[in-house]
Amino acid sequence: MAITGSGSLAISLSFVLSAAFLLKGAAEIVTVEGQNLATDNVSVIEGETATISCRVKNNDDSVIQLLNPNRQTIYFREVRPLKDSRFQLVNFSDNELRVSLSNVSLSDEGRYVCQLYTDPPQEAYADITVLVPPGSPIIESREDVVSEGNETEFTCTAMGSKPPASIRWMKGEEELTGETTVEEMYDRMFTITSRVRFSVTKDDDGVPVDCIIDHPAAKDLLAQRRLEVLYKPEVKIVVTYPEGLTREGDNLDLSCIAQGKPQPHRINWLRVDEDVPPHAVVIGSELYIENLNKSYNGTYRCVASNTVGEAYDDYILYVYDSRAGEGAPQKIDHAVIGGVVAVVMFAILCALIVLGRYFARHKGTYFTHEAKGADDAADADTAIINAEGGHNNTEKKEYYI
Repeated sequence: MAITGSGSLAISLSFVLSAAFLLKGAAEIVTVEGQNLATDNVSVIEGETATISCRVKNNDDSVIQLLNPNRQTIYFREVRPLKDSRFQLVNFSDNELRVSLSNVSLSDEGRYVCQLYTDPPQEAYADITVLVPPGSPIIESREDVVSEGNETEFTCTAMGSKPPASIRWMKGEEELTGETTVEEMYDRMFTITSRVRFSVTKDDDGVPVDCIIDHPAAKDLLAQRRLEVLYKPEVKIVVTYPEGLTREGDNLDLSCIAQGKPQPHRINWLRVDEDVPPHAVVIGSELYIENLNKSYNGTYRCVASNTVGEAYDDYILYVYDSRAGEGAPQKIDHAVIGGVVAVVMFAILCALIVLGRYFARHKGTYFTHEAKGADDAADADTAIINAEGGHNNTEKKEYYI
């Protein structure tokens, strides 16, 4: 049994144990019940430290050792025959052999063997997987500047990863779908390339495009480019003077506001279907007309252009009579009028109720008084004479001549 880099003591121990193992196998000694061996697979980032744990339950003093993928003994109990100082003993007891491997490289990847010398012998396997993060992603665009309405293309590359990385695209808050290709390189390393295409609008100017790398060995890995979009001007006419109606004899001052990328290099004023009044003055983006009259009515247009295209805005001029809008009735507050009407109606209603009660009371008094004198009368004639409200004959006399 050859052990690379082992000393004479380790070789002797290995041969003795191997012979004992063969003898046990020939004798067919039964394994102690309940005794078992266990370990775990390990994933580690290149350059970091991996830890392998060989664990035994109910050990009966059987020997534990750890072998590398080439079945070379790394640790025999607490002894390290292999001359690789990156392997260090973390813990040794009857129930565990735990070993660390620092500065892991791709060459360390493989199946490690935990071996327990029982009859029959037991083995458990720990697969070490080495993760290699990709290099910094490289993002490129087909053109540095793109005009609105056109399509652009971005490419992102992540080189030298294991396992292959995945790439996501974001344009601002919007996720895009790209086309991805995977190329396998040496030592099971991979290069990933993703392409994304989309049309742009003026709203995309300055928006970031992110190439985001997802990989178990890397976090927050991305590359970014900002869009530069050219777009035609946006035009708006603002009335600087007057604030209200345009009347005969007034002056008119219009301002044309135009913004685009690149900034508009030309701004023109015109009158749709007619000539601009002869004494109208154009200074830069301003249009000034003095002493308005109704012959100036019409549509005035401001046209702005740049290398991408042109756009315009219209202002419709209507000249009113010189006294238009003067002496107009003041604005009526309908709420106040409604309140006054309600108060008046309420007052009228109250008056009607009071009058009704008054007339009802006096009418009852009349009937009561009319019947009052009849109670004490001796006969009907006397009752009529004495009744209040009737004809009082004592106050009236008739004279016959």
